[in-house]
Amino acid sequence: MLFRRLMSSAAVAALTLLVPLTAPSAQAQGLFEFLWGGGKEWGGSRQTVSFNPKYTPGQIIVSFGDRRLYLITKTGTALSYPIAAPREQSRWQGATSVTSKRENPSWRPTPEMLRENPRLPSWVPGGHPQNPLGVRALYLGSSLYRIHGTDAPWTIGQAVSKGCIRMLNEDVLDLYPRIPVGTKVTVTWERFNGQTFASSDQAPDPTPVAPLRTARSEGTPPAYRPAARPVRNLAPSAAAQAEAMGADTESRPLDQPKPVKLPKRKPEAVSAAPAASPEDTLAIAERAAATAARAAEAAKRAAEAAKKAAEAARRASADQAEEEKSASL
Repeated sequence: MLFRRLMSSAAVAALTLLVPLTAPSAQAQGLFEFLWGGGKEWGGSRQTVSFNPKYTPGQIIVSFGDRRLYLITKTGTALSYPIAAPREQSRWQGATSVTSKRENPSWRPTPEMLRENPRLPSWVPGGHPQNPLGVRALYLGSSLYRIHGTDAPWTIGQAVSKGCIRMLNEDVLDLYPRIPVGTKVTVTWERFNGQTFASSDQAPDPTPVAPLRTARSEGTPPAYRPAARPVRNLAPSAAAQAEAMGADTESRPLDQPKPVKLPKRKPEAVSAAPAASPEDTLAIAERAAATAARAAEAAKRAAEAAKKAAEAARRASADQAEEEKSASL
């Protein structure tokens, strides 16, 4: 009976040691992938495709059905980018517009996200390698939906997002300077399946498309350069909090983005625990039994010592009572 209990304890201990080794870390997966899951493969990047000529140049058409974002460059032609679509419980569609743009946006989870997973960080600074918004973000209407990059590129092409239009960082960097504030965005589940007639290598260099009528516009941003200093425990400013929640901060100047970067970590070796031989298991059981025997012997000696101490205390008490009785006589 004792041997079986020891064997069971050894098996449980081995499994406990094995699980942390086989579970990938959040940093290796990306924050969204670690928390909500997703695919492990992603496909090509920008393509030039033929498109329905009823759409005018300058518009963005997001097809969750195709899992592509189309930017109409001229009548009948569009640039096509792969995207990640919303999960089943986060499906939506409609017409909106780009109301704000951010380079290296900071990120803050919504209350719904925190209820779903309390392990989420309360705030991630812009430029952080695990920032779920990636390196650029286009804010849509007055909602919390965005067209943005990602820290988990393998989720592109999968239905994993919370409603945002997720792109590869290299693609959102290409799209960002082409889109002025005020650009019309149509989000639909309709499928277009534009026919490719130019590869991504033949696609034109980024140039601003004809803007829609708007009172404000933005120039081409500088190229993204990750910062060299490590992340510290930063408290978000009021501007960063408003930016992360999608608030309109156009009425006041924004702080210059300060990308940050985590120090490189050595990859952890992931390997399966070797199976223990019967001899090793028996040796472990014998050592455990010897340890238990020593503990039992120590407990026995402690009990005997306690018994002797109690007997001595009893005799001392009796002697004291006898002395007090003699003194009273």
